[in-house]
Amino acid sequence: KKKLKISGRELVSVPTQVFSLDQLQVLEMSPERESCLRYRMELLPRDISQLRNLTCLYVDSNNLKKIPAEIGTLSHLERLTLSSNSLSSLPPEMGALQRLHSLHLANNSFTELPAPLCQLRSLTFLDLSDNRIGTIPSSIRHLEKLETLLLLFNCLESLPEDVCLLRNLHTLWLGNNHLRSLPANFGELVNLDWGCNYCSCNFEGNPLENPPPEVCSRGPEEIRDYFLSFHR
Repeated sequence: KKKLKISGRELVSVPTQVFSLDQLQVLEMSPERESCLRYRMELLPRDISQLRNLTCLYVDSNNLKKIPAEIGTLSHLERLTLSSNSLSSLPPEMGALQRLHSLHLANNSFTELPAPLCQLRSLTFLDLSDNRIGTIPSSIRHLEKLETLLLLFNCLESLPEDVCLLRNLHTLWLGNNHLRSLPANFGELVNLDWGCNYCSCNFEGNPLENPPPEVCSRGPEEIRDYFLSFHR
C-alpha cells in the first residue's frame, strides 16, 4: 500500500509494523481533519528513516516534543505537518529535505525561526502561526521560492529588510504581533495578494505607526509611495 492512515482515540506510539512498509508514500497519524481529538504520541521513532519513499507525513495534534535527526533521511518528503504539538526546536538534519515544499508548524512553542528552515530552498508554504517567535533572521532571504508565509499570533517587534527579497511571496500574514513599523522596502513585495479578505490577516492587531494602518490597508504600492515620500 502507498497510503496509510492510523486513527484511534488513544494513539500513543507508531505501531512497529508500519516501518516494514518500505513503499509507503503517505503516512497520516493526525486527528486534526476529523475532530477536536488530540493524540498522545510524544516521540516520532528513529525508525521513521526506514520509510525512504515517504512524500507526505501528517502528525498534527499530537504531543511531540522532539523530531529525530533521522527525519533528514526522508529525501522524497514534500509535505510535513507538525502543527499543534509541543515542539521548540528542529534538528539540523531537516535542512537536507530539499524536496520539501510545504511545512506546517503552527501552534507549537518556537521562540525563533529554526535555523534548518532557511536551508529548505524548495519551500513554498510555511506556517509558523501561534508560536512565540520574536525575531526573524536575515537568512530567511534564502527561501527564494516561498509563496506563503503565515506568522500570525507571535511576538514579532520588527521584520528584517531581507523579508523584502522574497519576491515570490503571494501571501504574508502578520496579524496579532507587536509590529510598530515595516521595512522601508516592504512595498517591493508587489506580488502580495491584497484582496479584501486578507487585509485583516496582514496587519490587524499590530500597533503600526510607520506606515499607519490606513496606508498599509491599501497595499504594497501605497506603502512604497509612503516611504518614497520621505526621500523626496
